[in-house]
Amino acid sequence: MFRNKYRIPSARLSNWDYSSCAYYFITICAKNREEYFGEVLRDDDDAASVALSDVGKIARDCWLDIPNHFPNASLDEWVIMPNHAHGIVVIGENDARGLSHGRDVACNVSTNPRATGIDIKHASSDERKQWMSHISPAPSSLAAIIRSFKSAVTKQCREFGYDVEWQSRFYDRIIRNELVLYKIRVYIKNNPKMWYRDRNNTEGLLI
Repeated sequence: MFRNKYRIPSARLSNWDYSSCAYYFITICAKNREEYFGEVLRDDDDAASVALSDVGKIARDCWLDIPNHFPNASLDEWVIMPNHAHGIVVIGENDARGLSHGRDVACNVSTNPRATGIDIKHASSDERKQWMSHISPAPSSLAAIIRSFKSAVTKQCREFGYDVEWQSRFYDRIIRNELVLYKIRVYIKNNPKMWYRDRNNTEGLLI
């Protein structure tokens, strides 16, 4: 508990440096699963696609703009769904070396003040700032990238009079090998077709 309130444990992988070179599978959801971004349509051949709304087009354009703001990031497979987005973000070199290949997680970051040699209880203001800087997301970390994307979408939507809210957190998974990368690419491509059974589909109906 913190200040008499229960804190939800972080979904992030403990001690992993999220600015390090890797492929990351990302899911970002709208608050309360509101379908801001469009609707899934099926044709007579049972093929499915997402007809993006104006808000969805803004989200698409902001997603594609990520590498222009973060030179260390590139994009792999992605899709904008009615109330969420899936994508693979590559931090570092865009080749097989970006995969962690099942190696042990590197313990690059600690959120324990004692690990940095700081007694936080008796620390000076400058020492506290130093510790906060140590544990805060790096400027080009995954958290910074997703935060920037969500902020850009929200800002542009508000400029056009659209109200968009996000869930405060996002889901991430470190992709560790080529087989997992392939399966996630297929999952993202098939997401519109499988929308009728998607847990984010609040109607849960076949379109």
